[in-house]
Amino acid sequence: MLVVKLGGGAGIDHAALVADVAALVARGERVILVHGTSHQANELGERLGHPPRFVQSPSGHTSRYTDRQTLDIFMMAAAGLVNTTLVEALQAAGVDALGLTGLDGRLLVGQRKASIRVVEGGKPRVLRDDWTGTIERVNAALLQSLLAAGYVPVVAPLALSHAGEGLNVDGDRAAGAIAVALAADVLVLLTNVPGLLHAFPDERSLVPRIARDALDAWLPVAQGRMKKKLLGAGEALAGGVRRVVLADARRDAPLAAALAGNGTVIE
Repeated sequence: MLVVKLGGGAGIDHAALVADVAALVARGERVILVHGTSHQANELGERLGHPPRFVQSPSGHTSRYTDRQTLDIFMMAAAGLVNTTLVEALQAAGVDALGLTGLDGRLLVGQRKASIRVVEGGKPRVLRDDWTGTIERVNAALLQSLLAAGYVPVVAPLALSHAGEGLNVDGDRAAGAIAVALAADVLVLLTNVPGLLHAFPDERSLVPRIARDALDAWLPVAQGRMKKKLLGAGEALAGGVRRVVLADARRDAPLAAALAGNGTVIE
């Protein structure tokens, strides 16, 4: 069982990943694909006159501030563009993919954060009307039934609150939660850098391997979104996933390379 998170940043080649997934499925591997949407949501928001706003938590994590209009834009980009295009590409490659969001079938359920604490201009603030959340439950039975029927689930990182509201959730942590719920052997987080960089943005400073018990010590090294990826990796490992690989989605055969150990391997 393999869970793959495809990053939503610019410069990521979907075609190379699709070819890798098709090869794995042809060999009988079971694959779940979770995708990001950040670049497409940013572009759509700009065109609609509602550009993205990114905020930093007191602990240093960067995330998108999601008011209701931003959530609507994110839904359009995630479910209406990225998810459908990936399913189309996989079907063209002979993979019977099925697209869904975390709202469908209560796939991902969690707690809404109606307000968030951020630091802006060096000062703490509380932002309200936030539509993000933390995943608390995964409908593993739904995914298992799809896998058993021969489908490759393609999951957009949206979730459902306990009150039935749509939520924007972190894609890396969503992939980690799915990997834990399905007892996956490997979680691969593909992004637009080769892995964790000791001296960002110098790609020659790749950290090739991290022991699980040393993961917290590397958090201060991570820049930007990489902090969330390490957080998701730690949650997956704590939940029983044996290996997490942070790898480059921009290269040829990105998934095959990640599974061969190219990137940052945490186990």
